[in-house]
Amino acid sequence: MNVRKVLPEDADKLAELIKRVEESNFMLFNPGERKVTGEQLRRHRIEPLENEQSSTILVAVDGEELIGYLMAIGSTTERTAHSIYLVVGVSEPARGKGVGTELFCQVEEWAKDRNLHRLELTVMVHNEAAINLYKKMGFEIEGVKKHSLLVDGTFVDEFYMGKLL
Repeated sequence: MNVRKVLPEDADKLAELIKRVEESNFMLFNPGERKVTGEQLRRHRIEPLENEQSSTILVAVDGEELIGYLMAIGSTTERTAHSIYLVVGVSEPARGKGVGTELFCQVEEWAKDRNLHRLELTVMVHNEAAINLYKKMGFEIEGVKKHSLLVDGTFVDEFYMGKLL
């Protein structure tokens, strides 16, 4: 497995990976709700990264297959320019095999190289595997977003987690 910055030619594979990860029912979008295409990702997410200092997308690659991604979304305001919001997804067969750990290690190095100070993310309170990974990587629970999501007709709380570099 190799972790690297996403390339424009990864767009179709990344769109498919995002759709597969959403089937876990732990992501913001319901399975099948997001109609993202490779072309949309390439034009609106991947290519604009060339001009971004505080945003990136990292992908975990096994052979020719994308098995994980981590999106680091930077802020454009001065007061929050030191901080990035993270979105991570790992394909079901690759979970528990160090993919998430390596993605987080790489994004942390990337963030330090840019003098960023804070990493943050949200996670559903019942997603124990993800919470364990985030805690292992040094994130702390900073608060609870009560009833922040409506999943299959049930309100779900999210933890707000952060890590200072």
